[in-house]
Amino acid sequence: MAQAARPQPDTEPRERLRRLIAERCFTKGKPFQLASGRWSDFYFDLKPAMLDPEGSNLLADLILERTAGIDAKYIGGLAMGAVPIALAVTLKSYGTSRPLQAFWVRKEAKGHGTKSLADGYLVDGSRVIIVEDVATTGGSVMKAIDEVKRHDCQIAAVITIVDRLEGAREKLAEAGIELIALFTAKDFT
Repeated sequence: MAQAARPQPDTEPRERLRRLIAERCFTKGKPFQLASGRWSDFYFDLKPAMLDPEGSNLLADLILERTAGIDAKYIGGLAMGAVPIALAVTLKSYGTSRPLQAFWVRKEAKGHGTKSLADGYLVDGSRVIIVEDVATTGGSVMKAIDEVKRHDCQIAAVITIVDRLEGAREKLAEAGIELIALFTAKDFT
């Protein structure tokens, strides 16, 4: 399979990431069933951007930039979409004045060991940043938020790569949480 052309290195980072997502992660046409159960004529599979060295680097830079003034020591979200994002940001934060540690929330508790829903660094009573690859209705991110709150943590921010503009922002606002989106569906449709 032919590799898509790489964005030019002198292009502004947000636009470089948008192009990479448009070329590798966005599909339009046939109906796709989303995690929310809804159907759509377009779909985002952000793994090709999140697991690409340039895409991962750009994502980490943009997330660190957007969360620069936020007081938090931990970053994570619901597995599997949040895992590569949290790891990229954690790596990029190393050696800065604000190093972050990562965690993720499983969809089901482990059947062995501690039988925990959360893995990694999730310290009770801390302030955390929740990350999400694609936000649609907010259901997936709320699962991560519920587990984080079970640990008496405060949500310092929720950041998504793409907001499909289908209710996630409003659902989070009802809980008193702002959704920060790097992109919206309008950037691709």
